Amino acid sequence: MKTPRLILLLLLPGLLWLSACTGAPQDAPVTATPSDEIVIRIASGSVGLEYQMAEAGARRYMDTHPGVRVEIVTSPELSDDRLGYYRSYLENKSPEIDIYPIDVIWPGDLARHFVDLYAYGAGQYTAAHFPAIIANNTVDGRLVAMPWFTDAGLLYYRTDLFAKYEYDHPPATWEELEEMAQRIQEGERADGNANFWGFVWQGNAYEGLTCNALEWIASQGGGTIVSPERIITVNNLQAIFALQRATRWIGAISPPGVLGFTEEDGRTMFQNGDAAFMRNWPYAYNLLNDLSSPVRAQVKVAPLPGGKEGHSAATLGGWQLAVSKYSLHPDVAADVVFFLTGYDEQKIRAIEGGYNPTIMPLYQDTEVLQAVPYLRDLYDVFTNAVARPSTVTAPRYDQTSTLFYTTVHDVLSGKRDAPSALKDLESSLKNLLGYPIGRP
Repeated sequence: MKTPRLILLLLLPGLLWLSACTGAPQDAPVTATPSDEIVIRIASGSVGLEYQMAEAGARRYMDTHPGVRVEIVTSPELSDDRLGYYRSYLENKSPEIDIYPIDVIWPGDLARHFVDLYAYGAGQYTAAHFPAIIANNTVDGRLVAMPWFTDAGLLYYRTDLFAKYEYDHPPATWEELEEMAQRIQEGERADGNANFWGFVWQGNAYEGLTCNALEWIASQGGGTIVSPERIITVNNLQAIFALQRATRWIGAISPPGVLGFTEEDGRTMFQNGDAAFMRNWPYAYNLLNDLSSPVRAQVKVAPLPGGKEGHSAATLGGWQLAVSKYSLHPDVAADVVFFLTGYDEQKIRAIEGGYNPTIMPLYQDTEVLQAVPYLRDLYDVFTNAVARPSTVTAPRYDQTSTLFYTTVHDVLSGKRDAPSALKDLESSLKNLLGYPIGRP
């Protein structure tokens, strides 16, 4: 049996020959291979152009950052489902997803899972963004997410139908919307469109219904479910009135099926020409005016109607980008976040996707205003939108909202009457939060 030393002596000539042929010195740098790439994964939904725009942004980052591959991971469409999907990764401290797009209502509930972006240089970028959103994303002094785009509920309406029925302005109050929607609906059905409805919105039992119902109640002077002073205010006469009014819409100016509608359901009906009015988010604007859209160039946007005094209330929306504490490359992930939330990317997303910027100078950008003209007229809607009580109820906002939208859905579907339902909701929120009860 040959000894290890003898084997080495026998192999040595071949090893020296191989080294001479390759010409590689012992300390030569290792050539980068695909396996050496840093991979950063971003979770993305698929509402509207969300997924496509995320992919395009990732490509632009990779074009200028060789050695980094940014992958888009599909996540659920509905925000409630997406939150559960995120938690399945975060609670298990999984490194599989590096960047999470989070709803404006989630920073308080999820803060413990995200890095402080100030530690990675966010301070040089924050001054350009809306201060209120930066404050919303700051938890105990930690910036847990960068603003990606902002949102507020808007009213979409058909300009061709306004001309046909001789309306020269959008409705200022909910009563005016009811009258206009009813008249247009009757006229269009008489003209042969039996599937036409006056008003579509988001009525499914999910976070979208919280947004819609908050707008109805706040515009009537009924408060915001829980006040900033941590007082439960949801059970009041104005809130009862607002829910009773919305209940009358079902089967009258809104289809019975609206109780199962999400954003895309309403947009599809409106875009197919089967509705006069629609409540939705800004993302729908570009899709409605796409070259293939049946209602292209026949849609305008206005503030949502208000109560009798015309006080409009639009729920604050929008999404942020947060970096997981469990990412293997948090520094690179933070750099991707700063790129995707920067001026150039937000401008592209506004022009090509209709996503409202969070960077203030973009609201004066000529190219942005040409692509999204309503930004000039509705700037105040976005800067004065009504926040959901996510901060004051954190880390129990998810449970708070679930109790609220479940109650509202029961009222709208006729399972319960508004007075008793809101009284029970008040009691449930007190048990959950421990806050006192009061009036808005």
